[in-house]
Amino acid sequence: MTSFQDARAFLLRHRTDYNVAVKDFRWPDPVPFNWALDWFDAELATDVESRDRPALWIVDHGAKETKLSFAELSRRSNQVANFLRAQGIKRGDHLLLLLGNVVPLWETMLAAIKLGVVVIPATTLLTGDELQDRLDRGRAKVVVATQDQVAKFAKLKSDNLARIVVGATSAHEGWLPFEQAAGASEAFVPDGPTGADDPMLLYFTSGTTAKPKLVRHSQRSYPVGALSTMFWLGLKPGDIHLNISSPGWAKHAWSCFFAPWNAGATVFVVNQPRFDAKGLLATIGRCGVTTLCAPPTVWRLFIQERLADFNVSLREVCGAGEPLNPEVIDQVRAAWG
Repeated sequence: MTSFQDARAFLLRHRTDYNVAVKDFRWPDPVPFNWALDWFDAELATDVESRDRPALWIVDHGAKETKLSFAELSRRSNQVANFLRAQGIKRGDHLLLLLGNVVPLWETMLAAIKLGVVVIPATTLLTGDELQDRLDRGRAKVVVATQDQVAKFAKLKSDNLARIVVGATSAHEGWLPFEQAAGASEAFVPDGPTGADDPMLLYFTSGTTAKPKLVRHSQRSYPVGALSTMFWLGLKPGDIHLNISSPGWAKHAWSCFFAPWNAGATVFVVNQPRFDAKGLLATIGRCGVTTLCAPPTVWRLFIQERLADFNVSLREVCGAGEPLNPEVIDQVRAAWG
């Protein structure tokens, strides 16, 4: 039986040989399996070559930067897991995650996986009615949200919902500060083995043509499936990977969480109050980003700038979400090779 580690190593060895990868790759079937414990903690956060490497690098507006290593995120997510457990959150419970690109999003995702708690990722653009629907159909027992989302819950029917607020500058009745997690133990002991087919994520579809539907993903399906994402993005250990996507959508989990960390790469995030192509390109160059995935809308904005003027270290770039017209691809290739 192929292990997760062996399957990953095979794809990294044949990262540039599609034919061999297709012919000889075998999907791993790890049982039991908990990606956060068995891969992130046991390998990335422990191995001498990766543990001190940046796992997460966030550049905020005003040039404020946050970097956390794999070892640091392992410890901090342990604290969040213990904090959630202290609030009565346990394996099989559902957690509504309503955060932007802030460190607690990654800490909470890892913590929930370790606990066996099922995460319902949600965009911060949801209205009160949409949140009520997700709470009801998603059977959420706890919500983790930023302060700007708190008011949306005032009129919602959610009497038994545990509420945790991130970055609160003042007290909110009925809400626990996420920052209390920093006082929890850095040592985490799981309740027991995690079944590979146990639920990990519940996504609501976009609802383009009908009411959003719930889609369940298992402890195996998303992290193991994202090995293919790692391959298509061309990722390798030590890369600095930027994926332009908003939390709450599946692409964020694929390319801002599982695929880069499957490779042992750094998840790189740039938060802008308004999209600024020139500023983003300058940051990509300054910070040495090596791999980039962006939707066609972003690529069309990029080519309005003089791409050749930006000194970038990009080795791999790709588009996702919808077809990208050849003219855009040609202009990027002409500027960056």
